[in-house]
Amino acid sequence: MLLKNGTRSKLPRVGTTIFTRMSALAEAHKAINLAQGFPEFDCAPDLRRLVDKYVRSGKNQYAPMPGVLPLREVISQKVYEASGHEYHPADEITITSGATEALFVAISTIVHPGDEVIVFEPAYDSYVPAIELNGGVPVFVTLDPQYESIDWELVASLVTSKTRAIIINTPHNPTGNVWKVGDLRQLAVLAEAHDLLVISDEVYEHIVFDDREHVSAASFPSLAERTFLCGSFGKTFHTTGWKLGYCLAPSYLTAEFRKIHQFLVFSVVTPFQWAVAEYLAEPEHYLQLSEFYQQKRDLFLDAISGINFILRPSEGSFFQNVSFANLSDENDLVLAERLTREAGVASIPVSAFYHRETDFKTLRFCFAKHDDTLLKAAGLLNNVVW
Repeated sequence: MLLKNGTRSKLPRVGTTIFTRMSALAEAHKAINLAQGFPEFDCAPDLRRLVDKYVRSGKNQYAPMPGVLPLREVISQKVYEASGHEYHPADEITITSGATEALFVAISTIVHPGDEVIVFEPAYDSYVPAIELNGGVPVFVTLDPQYESIDWELVASLVTSKTRAIIINTPHNPTGNVWKVGDLRQLAVLAEAHDLLVISDEVYEHIVFDDREHVSAASFPSLAERTFLCGSFGKTFHTTGWKLGYCLAPSYLTAEFRKIHQFLVFSVVTPFQWAVAEYLAEPEHYLQLSEFYQQKRDLFLDAISGINFILRPSEGSFFQNVSFANLSDENDLVLAERLTREAGVASIPVSAFYHRETDFKTLRFCFAKHDDTLLKAAGLLNNVVW
């Protein structure tokens, strides 16, 4: 795409994101916004007080480029207790401007022109642009939005001599699927056999339901030694606006990661790092999150149960997918826009998470909202004429 003065677009197929589009439509029609994935509620008062404490104590200048050391230390301990793998705070943990920066830098660190990267879709929308900006080629494993299992023979068949890495996301946005131990084991075998690197997006690690457990890539030694593990405190502590994330990787990968990180943002907001470091010292602050969100998932599912959507209850994250294939022949984008205008409830058409035009007739709703908001939205959806 040629712009003015001979300038060419680096992302000619990228326009305004579906999240911005649906949120703007929701605002225009004063609709309840269950589209964009951010909590409606504020973070804990104790966490706000800690931020105030560190702002007032003068922690307001540049943080060290890798991040505040006490935060890196507590992340190291937290991940060790959960996975059994120890990341060294000095040279294997980097604090980033949200998980999106961590993902972008990880991709930029390893992808060179012509390299292929396997992506499972539906996929979070930042993966593919980052691959393409670095001259890489995304290779897609296309899954149904309500998939239950992965065909690892198909995945293996997509590996070529040009394959450099695989991107995974569990718990998964937008499907809510939580990968099982067997999936990570298959991934480990495949990655080791072909000497592939892995980028693991685990931002919803503390939001899993029905007594499931999040299985991190760090839990498998053969994966940990070849993986960039990307996480976020925004989802965990209801602080998406803070843009505070991290990347864990073996030292040889972290050294290269930091070469790019230092010229992209250099360092991340200082008092927030100190505050989260102290807040993380009490594990109950994040270990109670699954129960908190499962109650909201169940409340929403019960409230829309009379609509007769086809669905599988979300296994993790704070998103619920519903299929309307038995209710309407409309395209998912058309229906999402109609529900926003006419019913007053905004959602995301899941086709937006695929690289080609497709329509599984599935919508994604975010249930990270107050109970009364969810009940009001469900009431409006129950009144829709299908």
